[in-house]
Amino acid sequence: MNKVDRWLLPDGIEEMLPDEARNVEALRRNLVDLFQRWGYDYVIAPLVEFTDSLLTGSGSEIELLTFKITDQLSGKTMGIRADITPQAARMDAHSLMREGVNRLCYAGHVIHTRPKAPLASRTPIQVGVELFGEPGIDADIEVLSVLLETLSAVGVPKQYIDIGHVGIFRALAEAAEFSSEQENALFALLQSKSETDIRNWLEANVADEVSRRCLLALPRLAGSASILSKAAELLDGAPDEVMAALDELSELNDVLHERYPDAQLYFDLGELRGYRYHTGIVFGAFAPGVGAAIANGGRYDHIGEAFGRARAATGFAADLTAISRIVEWPIAEKPAVFAPASGSEQMWIAVRDLRAAGERVVSGLSGQLQPFEHQVCDRILLERDGVVELQSI
Repeated sequence: MNKVDRWLLPDGIEEMLPDEARNVEALRRNLVDLFQRWGYDYVIAPLVEFTDSLLTGSGSEIELLTFKITDQLSGKTMGIRADITPQAARMDAHSLMREGVNRLCYAGHVIHTRPKAPLASRTPIQVGVELFGEPGIDADIEVLSVLLETLSAVGVPKQYIDIGHVGIFRALAEAAEFSSEQENALFALLQSKSETDIRNWLEANVADEVSRRCLLALPRLAGSASILSKAAELLDGAPDEVMAALDELSELNDVLHERYPDAQLYFDLGELRGYRYHTGIVFGAFAPGVGAAIANGGRYDHIGEAFGRARAATGFAADLTAISRIVEWPIAEKPAVFAPASGSEQMWIAVRDLRAAGERVVSGLSGQLQPFEHQVCDRILLERDGVVELQSI
Protein backbone atom coordinates (compact mmCIF):
# COMPACT_ATOMS: atom_id res chain seq x y z
CA MET A 1 0.00 0.00 0.00
CA ASN A 2 1.50 3.32 -1.02
CA LYS A 3 1.33 6.50 1.03
CA VAL A 4 -1.73 7.82 -0.84
CA ASP A 5 -3.73 4.57 -0.59
CA ARG A 6 -3.15 4.52 3.15
CA TRP A 7 -5.70 7.29 3.63
CA LEU A 8 -8.45 5.77 1.51
CA LEU A 9 -11.55 4.51 3.32
CA PRO A 10 -12.77 0.94 2.76
CA ASP A 11 -15.52 0.46 0.17
CA GLY A 12 -18.88 1.52 1.58
CA ILE A 13 -17.34 3.23 4.63
CA GLU A 14 -18.05 6.95 4.57
CA GLU A 15 -17.24 10.14 6.33
CA MET A 16 -19.43 13.24 6.44
CA LEU A 17 -17.84 16.63 5.97
CA PRO A 18 -19.31 19.78 7.55
CA ASP A 19 -22.10 20.61 5.06
CA GLU A 20 -23.48 17.06 4.90
CA ALA A 21 -22.95 16.43 8.59
CA ARG A 22 -24.87 19.59 9.47
CA ASN A 23 -27.84 18.52 7.34
CA VAL A 24 -27.89 14.96 8.62
CA GLU A 25 -27.70 16.10 12.23
CA ALA A 26 -30.55 18.56 11.67
CA LEU A 27 -32.65 15.74 10.19
CA ARG A 28 -31.80 13.47 13.12
CA ARG A 29 -32.81 16.08 15.69
CA ASN A 30 -36.02 16.81 13.81
CA LEU A 31 -37.00 13.13 13.70
CA VAL A 32 -36.14 12.36 17.32
CA ASP A 33 -38.29 15.34 18.33
CA LEU A 34 -41.09 13.98 16.11
CA PHE A 35 -40.88 10.53 17.71
CA GLN A 36 -40.95 12.02 21.18
CA ARG A 37 -44.04 14.07 20.32
CA TRP A 38 -45.74 10.73 19.58
CA GLY A 39 -44.82 9.48 23.05
CA TYR A 40 -41.68 7.47 22.21
CA ASP A 41 -38.86 7.54 24.77
CA TYR A 42 -35.38 8.07 23.34
CA VAL A 43 -32.76 5.42 24.13
CA ILE A 44 -29.09 5.08 23.21
CA ALA A 45 -27.98 1.49 22.64
CA PRO A 46 -24.33 0.37 22.88
CA LEU A 47 -22.36 0.04 19.66
CA VAL A 48 -21.20 -3.47 20.64
CA GLU A 49 -22.77 -6.29 22.62
CA PHE A 50 -22.16 -9.97 23.18
CA THR A 51 -23.53 -11.82 20.17
CA ASP A 52 -25.55 -14.02 22.54
CA SER A 53 -27.96 -11.11 23.01
CA LEU A 54 -27.24 -8.96 19.97
CA LEU A 55 -28.24 -11.63 17.45
CA THR A 56 -31.04 -13.21 19.45
CA GLY A 57 -34.12 -13.69 17.30
CA SER A 58 -32.82 -11.39 14.59
CA GLY A 59 -32.58 -13.91 11.76
CA SER A 60 -29.72 -15.07 9.56
CA GLU A 61 -29.62 -11.91 7.44
CA ILE A 62 -28.62 -9.71 10.38
CA GLU A 63 -26.04 -12.26 11.53
CA LEU A 64 -24.37 -12.17 8.12
CA LEU A 65 -24.29 -8.35 8.26
CA THR A 66 -22.72 -8.26 11.73
CA PHE A 67 -19.00 -7.76 12.30
CA LYS A 68 -17.77 -10.01 15.11
CA ILE A 69 -14.86 -9.30 17.44
CA THR A 70 -13.38 -10.88 20.56
CA ASP A 71 -13.79 -9.12 23.89
CA GLN A 72 -10.29 -8.83 25.38
CA LEU A 73 -11.71 -8.82 28.92
CA SER A 74 -13.97 -11.88 28.83
CA GLY A 75 -12.79 -13.74 25.74
CA LYS A 76 -16.39 -13.91 24.51
CA THR A 77 -17.55 -12.98 21.02
CA MET A 78 -19.06 -9.53 20.59
CA GLY A 79 -20.86 -8.08 17.62
CA ILE A 80 -20.85 -4.53 16.27
CA ARG A 81 -24.52 -3.78 15.81
CA ALA A 82 -25.97 -4.05 12.32
CA ASP A 83 -29.50 -3.24 13.51
CA ILE A 84 -30.75 -1.47 16.64
CA THR A 85 -34.15 -3.21 16.80
CA PRO A 86 -32.93 -6.30 18.73
CA GLN A 87 -31.23 -4.00 21.22
CA ALA A 88 -34.47 -2.11 21.79
CA ALA A 89 -36.24 -5.44 22.33
CA ARG A 90 -33.63 -6.41 24.93
CA MET A 91 -34.10 -3.08 26.70
CA ASP A 92 -37.87 -3.55 26.79
CA ALA A 93 -37.75 -7.15 28.01
CA HIS A 94 -34.74 -7.06 30.30
CA SER A 95 -33.62 -3.53 31.24
CA LEU A 96 -36.92 -1.63 31.52
CA MET A 97 -39.53 -4.34 32.16
CA ARG A 98 -42.38 -1.83 31.96
CA GLU A 99 -45.97 -2.98 32.22
CA GLY A 100 -48.38 -2.25 29.40
CA VAL A 101 -47.43 -0.44 26.20
CA ASN A 102 -43.82 0.71 25.95
CA ARG A 103 -42.65 3.05 23.17
CA LEU A 104 -38.94 3.48 22.39
CA CYS A 105 -37.09 5.42 19.68
CA TYR A 106 -33.44 5.66 18.70
CA ALA A 107 -30.93 7.14 16.28
CA GLY A 108 -27.39 5.94 15.72
CA HIS A 109 -24.85 4.38 13.40
CA VAL A 110 -25.00 0.73 12.46
CA ILE A 111 -22.21 -1.11 10.65
CA HIS A 112 -22.65 -3.77 7.96
CA THR A 113 -20.16 -6.34 6.72
CA ARG A 114 -21.43 -5.69 3.20
CA PRO A 115 -23.79 -3.12 1.67
CA LYS A 116 -27.48 -4.07 1.83
CA ALA A 117 -27.97 -2.69 -1.69
CA PRO A 118 -25.71 -1.54 -4.55
CA LEU A 119 -24.01 1.76 -3.70
CA ALA A 120 -25.46 1.70 -0.16
CA SER A 121 -23.36 2.83 2.78
CA ARG A 122 -22.01 0.18 5.13
CA THR A 123 -22.17 2.69 7.98
CA PRO A 124 -25.67 4.19 7.72
CA ILE A 125 -27.35 6.16 10.47
CA GLN A 126 -30.48 4.29 11.52
CA VAL A 127 -33.47 6.00 13.11
CA GLY A 128 -36.63 4.26 14.19
CA VAL A 129 -39.36 3.47 16.67
CA GLU A 130 -40.42 0.27 18.43
CA LEU A 131 -43.79 -0.26 20.11
CA PHE A 132 -44.00 -3.11 22.63
CA GLY A 133 -46.89 -4.67 24.49
CA GLU A 134 -49.81 -4.22 22.07
CA PRO A 135 -50.80 -7.17 19.83
CA GLY A 136 -53.71 -5.41 18.12
CA ILE A 137 -53.86 -3.71 14.74
CA ASP A 138 -53.90 -0.31 16.49
CA ALA A 139 -50.17 -0.65 17.11
CA ASP A 140 -49.41 -1.42 13.47
CA ILE A 141 -51.53 1.55 12.39
CA GLU A 142 -49.66 3.85 14.77
CA VAL A 143 -46.22 2.70 13.65
CA LEU A 144 -47.09 3.13 9.97
CA SER A 145 -48.56 6.55 10.77
CA VAL A 146 -45.28 7.57 12.42
CA LEU A 147 -43.40 6.34 9.34
CA LEU A 148 -45.58 8.43 7.03
CA GLU A 149 -45.11 11.44 9.32
CA THR A 150 -41.36 10.78 9.18
CA LEU A 151 -41.27 10.78 5.38
CA SER A 152 -43.34 13.96 5.31
CA ALA A 153 -41.18 15.68 7.93
CA VAL A 154 -37.95 15.14 6.00
CA GLY A 155 -39.49 16.18 2.68
CA VAL A 156 -39.64 12.91 0.75
CA PRO A 157 -41.64 14.10 -2.30
CA LYS A 158 -43.74 10.95 -2.81
CA GLN A 159 -44.58 8.39 -0.16
CA TYR A 160 -44.74 4.82 -1.44
CA ILE A 161 -45.42 2.07 1.11
CA ASP A 162 -45.22 -1.61 0.16
CA ILE A 163 -47.29 -3.69 2.62
CA GLY A 164 -47.52 -7.44 3.11
CA HIS A 165 -48.47 -9.94 5.81
CA VAL A 166 -46.19 -12.92 6.47
CA GLY A 167 -48.93 -14.57 8.51
CA ILE A 168 -50.76 -15.46 5.29
CA PHE A 169 -47.96 -17.61 3.86
CA ARG A 170 -47.16 -19.03 7.29
CA ALA A 171 -50.77 -20.19 7.82
CA LEU A 172 -50.98 -21.69 4.33
CA ALA A 173 -47.66 -23.49 4.75
CA GLU A 174 -48.81 -24.93 8.06
CA ALA A 175 -52.11 -26.09 6.55
CA ALA A 176 -50.17 -27.80 3.74
CA GLU A 177 -48.06 -29.56 6.38
CA PHE A 178 -44.77 -28.59 4.76
CA SER A 179 -41.48 -29.85 6.08
CA SER A 180 -38.83 -27.20 6.80
CA GLU A 181 -37.13 -28.05 3.53
CA GLN A 182 -40.36 -27.70 1.55
CA GLU A 183 -41.23 -24.41 3.21
CA ASN A 184 -37.76 -23.02 2.43
CA ALA A 185 -38.00 -24.18 -1.18
CA LEU A 186 -41.38 -22.55 -1.78
CA PHE A 187 -40.27 -19.42 0.07
CA ALA A 188 -37.38 -19.03 -2.38
CA LEU A 189 -39.67 -19.55 -5.37
CA LEU A 190 -42.12 -16.93 -4.12
CA GLN A 191 -39.30 -14.41 -3.93
CA SER A 192 -38.49 -15.08 -7.58
CA LYS A 193 -42.13 -14.37 -8.56
CA SER A 194 -41.94 -17.04 -11.27
CA GLU A 195 -45.51 -18.33 -11.50
CA THR A 196 -44.54 -21.22 -13.76
CA ASP A 197 -41.89 -22.53 -11.39
CA ILE A 198 -44.25 -22.08 -8.42
CA ARG A 199 -47.05 -23.99 -10.20
CA ASN A 200 -44.73 -26.86 -11.14
CA TRP A 201 -43.40 -27.11 -7.60
CA LEU A 202 -46.88 -27.04 -6.05
CA GLU A 203 -48.18 -29.73 -8.39
CA ALA A 204 -45.27 -31.95 -7.39
CA ASN A 205 -45.41 -31.30 -3.65
CA VAL A 206 -48.96 -30.34 -2.59
CA ALA A 207 -51.80 -32.84 -2.83
CA ASP A 208 -54.50 -30.70 -1.22
CA GLU A 209 -56.30 -28.74 -3.91
CA VAL A 210 -57.28 -25.80 -1.68
CA SER A 211 -53.72 -25.31 -0.40
CA ARG A 212 -52.32 -25.55 -3.92
CA ARG A 213 -54.83 -23.02 -5.27
CA CYS A 214 -54.24 -20.53 -2.45
CA LEU A 215 -50.44 -20.72 -2.59
CA LEU A 216 -50.46 -20.32 -6.38
CA ALA A 217 -52.59 -17.19 -6.02
CA LEU A 218 -50.17 -15.33 -3.74
CA PRO A 219 -47.79 -13.94 -6.41
CA ARG A 220 -50.77 -12.50 -8.30
CA LEU A 221 -52.20 -10.73 -5.28
CA ALA A 222 -50.29 -7.48 -5.56
CA GLY A 223 -51.53 -3.98 -6.27
CA SER A 224 -53.76 -1.33 -4.76
CA ALA A 225 -56.16 -1.95 -1.88
CA SER A 226 -58.63 -3.49 -4.34
CA ILE A 227 -56.59 -6.71 -4.31
CA LEU A 228 -57.66 -7.33 -0.70
CA SER A 229 -61.24 -8.08 -1.73
CA LYS A 230 -59.92 -10.13 -4.65
CA ALA A 231 -57.74 -12.05 -2.20
CA ALA A 232 -60.76 -12.91 -0.05
CA GLU A 233 -62.29 -14.60 -3.12
CA LEU A 234 -59.16 -16.39 -4.38
CA LEU A 235 -58.19 -17.57 -0.90
CA ASP A 236 -61.65 -18.92 -0.10
CA GLY A 237 -61.30 -22.05 2.01
CA ALA A 238 -57.96 -20.97 3.49
CA PRO A 239 -57.37 -21.19 7.28
CA ASP A 240 -59.08 -18.64 9.52
CA GLU A 241 -55.70 -16.99 10.18
CA VAL A 242 -55.53 -15.98 6.52
CA MET A 243 -58.92 -14.25 6.63
CA ALA A 244 -57.96 -12.55 9.89
CA ALA A 245 -54.80 -11.23 8.22
CA LEU A 246 -56.83 -9.86 5.30
CA ASP A 247 -59.16 -8.14 7.76
CA GLU A 248 -56.14 -6.51 9.43
CA LEU A 249 -54.81 -5.26 6.11
CA SER A 250 -58.25 -3.86 5.18
CA GLU A 251 -58.55 -1.98 8.46
CA LEU A 252 -55.00 -0.69 8.09
CA ASN A 253 -55.76 0.59 4.60
CA ASP A 254 -59.01 2.28 5.65
CA VAL A 255 -57.38 4.22 8.47
CA LEU A 256 -54.22 5.21 6.60
CA HIS A 257 -56.16 6.25 3.50
CA GLU A 258 -58.28 8.57 5.62
CA ARG A 259 -55.31 10.00 7.53
CA TYR A 260 -52.86 10.24 4.61
CA PRO A 261 -54.84 10.37 1.36
CA ASP A 262 -51.74 11.27 -0.71
CA ALA A 263 -49.73 8.24 0.42
CA GLN A 264 -49.40 5.48 -2.18
CA LEU A 265 -50.16 2.14 -0.48
CA TYR A 266 -49.23 -0.98 -2.42
CA PHE A 267 -50.25 -4.40 -1.10
CA ASP A 268 -48.26 -7.53 -1.97
CA LEU A 269 -49.45 -10.74 -0.33
CA GLY A 270 -46.48 -12.62 -1.75
CA GLU A 271 -44.06 -10.20 -0.07
CA LEU A 272 -42.19 -12.11 2.63
CA ARG A 273 -39.64 -9.50 3.67
CA GLY A 274 -38.09 -10.61 6.97
CA TYR A 275 -40.12 -13.84 7.00
CA ARG A 276 -37.84 -15.58 9.52
CA TYR A 277 -38.02 -12.59 11.82
CA HIS A 278 -41.44 -10.98 11.40
CA THR A 279 -44.76 -12.47 12.43
CA GLY A 280 -47.49 -10.29 10.91
CA ILE A 281 -47.77 -7.11 8.87
CA VAL A 282 -44.52 -6.11 7.13
CA PHE A 283 -43.80 -2.99 5.11
CA GLY A 284 -41.16 -1.00 3.30
CA ALA A 285 -41.00 2.65 2.29
CA PHE A 286 -39.65 3.67 -1.10
CA ALA A 287 -38.76 6.98 -2.70
CA PRO A 288 -38.47 8.06 -6.36
CA GLY A 289 -35.08 7.28 -7.84
CA VAL A 290 -34.00 4.90 -5.08
CA GLY A 291 -34.07 1.19 -5.84
CA ALA A 292 -33.84 -0.08 -2.26
CA ALA A 293 -36.23 0.63 0.59
CA ILE A 294 -35.35 3.68 2.70
CA ALA A 295 -37.26 2.22 5.67
CA ASN A 296 -38.43 -1.24 6.67
CA GLY A 297 -40.59 -2.51 9.48
CA GLY A 298 -43.31 -4.78 10.70
CA ARG A 299 -44.52 -6.95 13.53
CA TYR A 300 -42.09 -9.27 15.35
CA ASP A 301 -43.94 -10.67 18.35
CA HIS A 302 -41.54 -13.43 19.45
CA ILE A 303 -38.21 -11.64 19.81
CA GLY A 304 -38.60 -11.01 23.54
CA GLU A 305 -38.91 -14.71 24.35
CA ALA A 306 -35.14 -15.19 24.36
CA PHE A 307 -34.82 -12.39 26.92
CA GLY A 308 -37.29 -14.09 29.23
CA ARG A 309 -40.29 -11.90 28.45
CA ALA A 310 -42.32 -12.53 25.31
CA ARG A 311 -43.91 -9.26 24.18
CA ALA A 312 -45.97 -8.21 21.19
CA ALA A 313 -43.86 -5.79 19.17
CA THR A 314 -43.91 -3.73 15.99
CA GLY A 315 -41.76 -0.92 14.64
CA PHE A 316 -39.66 0.42 11.79
CA ALA A 317 -36.11 1.50 11.07
CA ALA A 318 -35.23 4.15 8.47
CA ASP A 319 -31.88 4.78 6.75
CA LEU A 320 -31.25 8.43 7.57
CA THR A 321 -28.06 8.50 5.47
CA ALA A 322 -29.97 7.45 2.35
CA ILE A 323 -32.84 9.83 3.10
CA SER A 324 -30.51 12.80 3.54
CA ARG A 325 -29.20 12.30 0.00
CA ILE A 326 -32.56 12.27 -1.75
CA VAL A 327 -34.32 15.18 -0.06
CA GLU A 328 -33.63 18.87 -0.45
CA TRP A 329 -33.32 19.90 3.14
CA PRO A 330 -30.31 22.23 3.10
CA ILE A 331 -29.47 23.82 6.41
CA ALA A 332 -27.50 26.98 5.73
CA GLU A 333 -24.61 27.52 8.09
CA LYS A 334 -25.37 30.44 10.37
CA PRO A 335 -22.77 33.17 9.78
CA ALA A 336 -20.45 33.57 12.72
CA VAL A 337 -18.93 36.45 14.61
CA PHE A 338 -15.14 36.72 14.40
CA ALA A 339 -13.18 37.74 17.47
CA PRO A 340 -9.61 38.79 16.61
CA ALA A 341 -6.82 37.32 18.71
CA SER A 342 -6.69 39.31 21.92
CA GLY A 343 -5.71 38.90 25.52
CA SER A 344 -8.21 41.54 26.60
CA GLU A 345 -10.65 40.65 29.38
CA GLN A 346 -13.28 42.86 27.74
CA MET A 347 -12.96 40.91 24.50
CA TRP A 348 -13.35 37.62 26.40
CA ILE A 349 -16.48 38.89 28.19
CA ALA A 350 -18.01 40.00 24.87
CA VAL A 351 -17.29 36.61 23.28
CA ARG A 352 -18.73 34.77 26.27
CA ASP A 353 -21.92 36.85 26.27
CA LEU A 354 -22.49 36.36 22.53
CA ARG A 355 -22.09 32.58 22.85
CA ALA A 356 -24.47 32.55 25.81
CA ALA A 357 -27.00 34.37 23.60
CA GLY A 358 -26.74 31.61 20.99
CA GLU A 359 -24.30 33.23 18.59
CA ARG A 360 -21.52 31.28 16.86
CA VAL A 361 -18.22 33.00 17.66
CA VAL A 362 -14.89 32.06 16.08
CA SER A 363 -11.85 33.29 18.02
CA GLY A 364 -8.63 34.15 16.26
CA LEU A 365 -5.53 32.28 17.37
CA SER A 366 -1.82 33.05 17.16
CA GLY A 367 -2.33 36.69 16.29
CA GLN A 368 -5.06 36.08 13.66
CA LEU A 369 -6.91 39.36 13.06
CA GLN A 370 -9.22 38.38 10.18
CA PRO A 371 -11.32 35.22 9.61
CA PHE A 372 -10.32 32.58 7.09
CA GLU A 373 -12.71 32.28 4.16
CA HIS A 374 -14.07 28.89 5.25
CA GLN A 375 -15.05 30.27 8.68
CA VAL A 376 -18.07 32.14 7.17
CA CYS A 377 -18.14 35.20 9.41
CA ASP A 378 -20.30 38.24 8.67
CA ARG A 379 -19.49 40.28 11.78
CA ILE A 380 -16.39 41.12 13.75
CA LEU A 381 -15.68 42.28 17.28
CA LEU A 382 -13.49 45.37 17.46
CA GLU A 383 -12.02 46.85 20.62
CA ARG A 384 -11.25 50.54 20.97
CA ASP A 385 -10.25 52.23 24.21
CA GLY A 386 -11.47 49.29 26.26
CA VAL A 387 -14.87 49.16 24.55
CA VAL A 388 -15.78 46.14 22.41
CA GLU A 389 -18.18 46.74 19.51
CA LEU A 390 -19.81 44.38 17.02
CA GLN A 391 -19.50 45.51 13.40
CA SER A 392 -20.42 44.02 10.03
CA ILE A 393 -17.68 42.69 7.84
